[in-house]
Amino acid sequence: MEPSPQTLIAVLRNSHERLASLAHAVSEEFLTERSYCTDWTVAQVLSHLGSGAEISLLMLESALSGEPMDREAFAPIWDTWNAKTPAQQAADCLPADDAHISRLEGLTDAELGRISLDFFGMKLDAAGVVRLRLSEHAVHTWDVAAAIDPVAVVAPEAVAQLIGQLFWLAERTGRPAEDPFRVRLRGSYPDVDFLLEVAGKVALTPWPAEGSGPAGGAGPAGGAGSADGEIHLPTEALLRLMYGRLNAAHTPPAEVIGAPGLLDQVRAVFPGY
Repeated sequence: MEPSPQTLIAVLRNSHERLASLAHAVSEEFLTERSYCTDWTVAQVLSHLGSGAEISLLMLESALSGEPMDREAFAPIWDTWNAKTPAQQAADCLPADDAHISRLEGLTDAELGRISLDFFGMKLDAAGVVRLRLSEHAVHTWDVAAAIDPVAVVAPEAVAQLIGQLFWLAERTGRPAEDPFRVRLRGSYPDVDFLLEVAGKVALTPWPAEGSGPAGGAGPAGGAGSADGEIHLPTEALLRLMYGRLNAAHTPPAEVIGAPGLLDQVRAVFPGY
């Protein structure tokens, strides 16, 4: 079932609280250490979340009013945040993030019901708008957490709400391959079962139910065993895999059935962003 906007807002608030605990726990010197996202320091991740909160608030007001969003306002926001010192980026991130979430929390059911936002060819309702921010927030919060603790995980309640985002994410960010391949991706906690198809485009779909293949086969077109291999991981790790955040140092024990290097082959499809 599609979660309510209120449920997603509550998960986003919890992600904010986790981010706040991390930001308050690190020293000023640690802010200039690399986050998991190697192009950014910890402070730069916090800056990205702070500027993202301001932009998300603009997007929310546009979605509520029906007025077109002024995308020219984005660059000045980024410039302002980029000009801050690491200490300022860390200090200013949390109030900006709180302002966006508080605005969401203050919306009535009627206001949530009229939210509509055009986003990359999709029409997002309130749940879609909040999930969009949650996906960014939870994963970047993990970027900070992983810099502190190598075995940190994305918050489980966020993982549960972001599974449905993976189909769109795979299509949007996956890199095509010259040599096509198909992999069954199975996750646990919560249980998921996907087919990843990589060719001239990338597609993620639910693994077909038993008996849905030709002549009663259990697999997709071609019947059981048509995938080139299987990868079994916690669902949290599968989510990070598709966000480009599953290098060897941050990979839990995995069961891989198929050719050596299959997991690396899938990693190459999702380099992250």
